[in-house]
Amino acid sequence: MFRKTIILLLFFAVVACGPGKRKRTYSKTRTVTVEGSTEDTSPRKSKKEERINEKAEAIISTAMTFSGTRYKYGGTTKKGMDCSGLVFVSLKENDILFPRVSYQMAMEGQKIDVDEVQKGDLLYFKTSKSGKRINHVGLVVEVDGDDIRFIHATTSRGVLVSSLREGYWKYAFVKAMRIL
Repeated sequence: MFRKTIILLLFFAVVACGPGKRKRTYSKTRTVTVEGSTEDTSPRKSKKEERINEKAEAIISTAMTFSGTRYKYGGTTKKGMDCSGLVFVSLKENDILFPRVSYQMAMEGQKIDVDEVQKGDLLYFKTSKSGKRINHVGLVVEVDGDDIRFIHATTSRGVLVSSLREGYWKYAFVKAMRIL
């Protein structure tokens, strides 16, 4: 019985957020041109930036309602959920359709440097020593200087907020993506 339990735990540790076939995508490089203006230059957010911030806050608020929910592979409810389920449901509740599995999510959006991360961005990780693809995702809920805090679902502690400064997550971090 003990051996079966250990094997089952190892199996769950390896598959973390879902199986599937890796798909390669290549994104186009974006260029942005900024022109000067003679109009009022006081620091005000554009209406687009305000809408994006409001959307990010709404998504974060939805995700935070699941804080403390236990981990369940493939789960998408308060009875249990996995990392990609948390992100999927939080986005879906705010009218954003997104893939369900973390490695597929990682192919969406615009890649950004970690020092450009804002609330609502997604962080991707490889937590398996033998895994060759992304298998974990978190939603950025707070950025305070170089401390980036994100909500995610872990197999051991369920849905919680962690810091990218923590050794484990810093080591497993792969990339950050902007989807809003």
